[in-house]
Amino acid sequence: MIINLSDQNSLVCNWMSELRDRDIQSDQMRFRRNLERIGEVAAYEISKKLVWENKEVETPLGIANCKVLQSQPVLATILRAGLGMHNGLLNYFDKGENAFIGAYRKHQENGSFEIKLDYMSCPAIKDKVVIISDPMIATGASLVKVIQSLKQEGEIKELHIVCAIACTVGLEYVLRAYPKATIWCGDIDDELTAKGYIVPGLGDAGDLAFGQKIQS
Repeated sequence: MIINLSDQNSLVCNWMSELRDRDIQSDQMRFRRNLERIGEVAAYEISKKLVWENKEVETPLGIANCKVLQSQPVLATILRAGLGMHNGLLNYFDKGENAFIGAYRKHQENGSFEIKLDYMSCPAIKDKVVIISDPMIATGASLVKVIQSLKQEGEIKELHIVCAIACTVGLEYVLRAYPKATIWCGDIDDELTAKGYIVPGLGDAGDLAFGQKIQS
């Protein structure tokens, strides 16, 4: 299932326009905060899909019947670009456990690239809801490789993916690999360049959020 949060008019549309705007992008703090906000909205929407249970809560004046999450999700993100959205998810799922994965494109001189995964810190995920945040789904190759690595730690009960912008090509690739996943997008673009960049997209989310990196 694919859910485009920009299909309906909301503040998400405002934040997406600022993420894309090359003049506003120069404000790194605002860029990070907009990613965080989209993560917060996605967390709220995802919470409606999770399993809830009744709980009696003692107040100073009596007993209240409340609904609480039956279990907390595991929040996973791809370093470093995913940290902004991860913070937004963690603001809402504040009792959730966290997983961090280092994955990146290793570019070759001929312009091709391969996905390198060199770090993972992960709690037990067997039979748990997992929410992965990554601001850009371009080809989908890095995301699929990350999910494969996570699944080696245990079978995931339910998978949600949160991104700011996704390309239709990448969405199709991810859903072919994991058709039961639910993908929450800030917006969706149709064009992908030969080098794997989304058009119009927004540029390099990691650089815009945290500064330019040295390419080795």
